[in-house]
Amino acid sequence: MDLLALQTIDERLDAIREFIPVFKKRAVKNDQEGRFPFENIRDLKGINYTQLTAPKMFGGGEIPLYEFVRYQEEIAIGDGATALSIGWHMGLMMNLTKNRPWEEKLFSYICRKVSEGALLNVCATEEQTGSPTRGGKPLTSAVKLGDKWLINGRKTFSTMAPMLDFFVVSATIEETNDVAFFLIPRDSDGVSIKETWDSVAMRASGSHDLVLENVSIPLDYLTEKLSNRKKAATGYLLHIPACYLGIAEAAKREAVLFAKNYTPNSLSQPIFELPAIQHKLGEIELKLMQSRHFLYSVAKMWDESSPEIQNQMGPELGAVKLAVTNQAVEIVDLAMRIVGARSLSEKSPLQRYYRDVRAGLHNPPMDDMTLMLLAKRI
Repeated sequence: MDLLALQTIDERLDAIREFIPVFKKRAVKNDQEGRFPFENIRDLKGINYTQLTAPKMFGGGEIPLYEFVRYQEEIAIGDGATALSIGWHMGLMMNLTKNRPWEEKLFSYICRKVSEGALLNVCATEEQTGSPTRGGKPLTSAVKLGDKWLINGRKTFSTMAPMLDFFVVSATIEETNDVAFFLIPRDSDGVSIKETWDSVAMRASGSHDLVLENVSIPLDYLTEKLSNRKKAATGYLLHIPACYLGIAEAAKREAVLFAKNYTPNSLSQPIFELPAIQHKLGEIELKLMQSRHFLYSVAKMWDESSPEIQNQMGPELGAVKLAVTNQAVEIVDLAMRIVGARSLSEKSPLQRYYRDVRAGLHNPPMDDMTLMLLAKRI
């Protein structure tokens, strides 16, 4: 199956849905062991999913945002960690394809690598500075030595680290004190991964530490300086709420399956028939409906808008992430109330959904920043 060869969203969705039961089955062991879902990512690479947001001129699909978030939700129904991980690569390629911030030679190089199956992600978070969205200057340093950059530092939350082929790393240039981003191939001398990821949420996302010790890269691997970066809204970040929406949908399905098949000896029919259970299911369905309409309408608005209008959509994009992620947390909670104490069993996927969905509260943009953005628009 080759997603690039398929013509419609529905055809591609059907192809992706074939993997949901497989991803769901693998998720149990991967979560228990804190193991990265290598097989899932290979499956997605095998159907050319990882090329869908790359430019058409390099054999990619260059799909719109609406399609991207639809696919991401489906993957997350099978496994949230897989969706979040691959979403960063897909979103970065979508952003690079749209805005072309890199020099053409370097951009062409990375596009050719992606067409061969390479994966990349931005690694900008550091323990001392926290989230880069808060404005902290990276302690990772870049020093120009002849015709090379020498990079030293350590990055946290390097999602998909076990399978990344390239890291786009933020660093402070010692000479000028400018903050810039650098492309670092995984096979460079001095690059290592420290398996530090011990979060109870998204345990399988492989968000380990990236350690850079005297890493030497060509001068033209400086991708862009932060001071030269145009302020632009980042539509691709909608892959984040799409992921948590998928987890919420998975939780609903689990609750329905339980409610239709559980009949305590005090009843003559499954608890699905009880008004109290149907009321909770109705609440879940309403929240899912609200979330989907909000997410997909803003994604379509993005696709149909001019660059000028897109750059004014920061409040909408942030509001979608805030609303959908918080609703997803509420949906998983309702699903667990339907299932009851059994939802806390390690055998139940609901306890994993409960842990994973809360990770969304700490993905960018943060709720407080979104609310301030909405207030400023007023």
